[in-house]
Amino acid sequence: MNKNKVLAITSTALLLVFLTVFGIYLDLIFYSDRAAGGQSQKKLITIKRGQSFAATTQYLYREGLIKSTFRFRLLARIKGADKRIQAGEYLLSSDLSPNKILEAMVVGKVRLYKFTVPEGYNLKQIAEIISSAGFATQVEFLKAATDPIFVRQMNIPAETFEGYLFPDTYYFPKGASAVDLITVMVERLNSLFSDQWKKRAVETGHSIHQVLTLASIIEKETGAPFERPLISSVFHNRLRKGMRLETDPTVIYGLKDFNGNLTRKDLRTPTPYNTYKIKGLPPGPIASPGLAAIEAALYPAETDYLFFVSKKDSTHHFSTNFKDHERAIRKYQLRRRKKRK
Repeated sequence: MNKNKVLAITSTALLLVFLTVFGIYLDLIFYSDRAAGGQSQKKLITIKRGQSFAATTQYLYREGLIKSTFRFRLLARIKGADKRIQAGEYLLSSDLSPNKILEAMVVGKVRLYKFTVPEGYNLKQIAEIISSAGFATQVEFLKAATDPIFVRQMNIPAETFEGYLFPDTYYFPKGASAVDLITVMVERLNSLFSDQWKKRAVETGHSIHQVLTLASIIEKETGAPFERPLISSVFHNRLRKGMRLETDPTVIYGLKDFNGNLTRKDLRTPTPYNTYKIKGLPPGPIASPGLAAIEAALYPAETDYLFFVSKKDSTHHFSTNFKDHERAIRKYQLRRRKKRK
C-alpha cells in the first residue's frame, strides 16, 4: 500500500473520529440544556453523604428527572461537577435541564425548612419549636443549649445560651443539628448588636450580658410596645437607687415547677432569680429579647417612675412613690378581683 493510500485512509479515519466526537459534543450541548420533559412534576430528592455519583445519576433517572444516565455522567465529568455534588434534600423538577440540576446540586441549593422564634421565648419554649419543625428533639436541643463548653466556644459569658438565641424567622436544611441552629441564632444576635449599642452599654455601666438580662425582663413585662422605654426607666431608676427590682417574671423563671399561679410563697422562695429577695439583676436573661426590648434597655425613658402595676388591658399605671402605687393597686387589681367574685 503506497503512502498516498495510507494518508487517505488515515485522513478519512481522523475525519470520522472528528465528526463522531463533534457529533457527541453537539448532542451533549443539546442534551445539557433540554429538560427531561413529559408531564411536569416536582420530586423531593435526597442525596446522602458519601453517595456515589453513579448512584445519584441512577436515582435521578428513576425519578424521571433526566433522560440519559450516560449523557448526564459525561456532562458532569466534563464540567467537573461529578465530584462536587453536595449532600442534602433537593426539590427538583422535570422541567429543569441537566445543567440546572447539576448547578443546584453543586451549589447546594437544598430545600430549606422554616421556623420562627417569637420574642420573649425561653430555651424550653424554643426547644419545643425546634422539635415541632422537625429538627433536633427537645432533649437534644436543650443539651446543646446548656452545654457550658459550647457556650464558652461561642464567647458567651454564661452557663447557657438563654437570652442569646435571637428571636427571628430562620431557614435551615433538613438534618441541621442543634449546634448548627444555635450557632446561627447567636451569630444573628451578634450581627445586630451594633458597635453603637456596645458603646451605649458601657455608658450605662452595664455589660452586654447585663443589658440582655434587663432586656429579657422588659420583654416579659411589656404588653404594649410603646411602654418598653417606660418600664425600662423603672428598672434603671430602681437599680440606681439600690432598690430590688421585684419583678414577677424573674421569680417564675427561677421556679422549677411553676403551675401558672404565682403565690406569696413563691415570692418568698429564695432563688438566684427571685428579684424580691436579691438586689440588682438576676444572673442572666430569662428569655430571648427582641431588638425593641434591647434598645429600651439601653435607652430608657427619662422618668422618675419607680413602680408600675398592670391595668389588665396590656398597659400599666406608673407611679413615682409607693403611696400612689398602692392606690393604683387598689384601683386596677383589688377592685377588679372583687368584681370577679
